[in-house]
Amino acid sequence: MNTTTTAAQIGEIIAKLRTEKGLKQNQLSAMLSISPGNLSNYEHGVYWPALDMLCRIADLFNVSTDFLLGRTGYRCPPESFGKYVTPDYTMYHIINILLELDTGSRDAVVKYASYLKETSSCAVPGQIGRQASRKSTAQRKKAD
Repeated sequence: MNTTTTAAQIGEIIAKLRTEKGLKQNQLSAMLSISPGNLSNYEHGVYWPALDMLCRIADLFNVSTDFLLGRTGYRCPPESFGKYVTPDYTMYHIINILLELDTGSRDAVVKYASYLKETSSCAVPGQIGRQASRKSTAQRKKAD
C-alpha cells in the first residue's frame, strides 16, 4: 500500500466510506460536529483532517486510521480479529480455517459468502456483537 498519502487520497477514502453508508455530507458533518464545508474540504483534498478528527472518522466507520491514510487495504482495526463473530469463532479462527483450505475450496467459500451477503435482506447491524457478548468466558476459552 501507499506510504505517502495525499490529502486528496484521504478525502477520496472518506467520501467513499460516506457514500457506502448512504450518508450525505451534511449528515456526516453533523455526526462529526463539523461544518459541511469542512467535510467538503476534507473530501476534496483542500486540507487534511486533524489527527483527532481522523480518529473520530475511523471510529465512526469502524476502520483503522491506517486504512483512512491509505496505508493498508484492511478496513477493520486489528483488535476486531479477536472478537467473536459467531458463538464459537473469532475472525482469527475463520481466517485460519480459510488459509488451511485449498484454493478451490477457498474460492467456493468466498462465492457462497458473497451470495449470502447479496441475498440477505434481514441482516441486523450489530446482531453478531450482541450474540457474541452473551457467550460465557468458559465457552470462549474452550473455543480458543
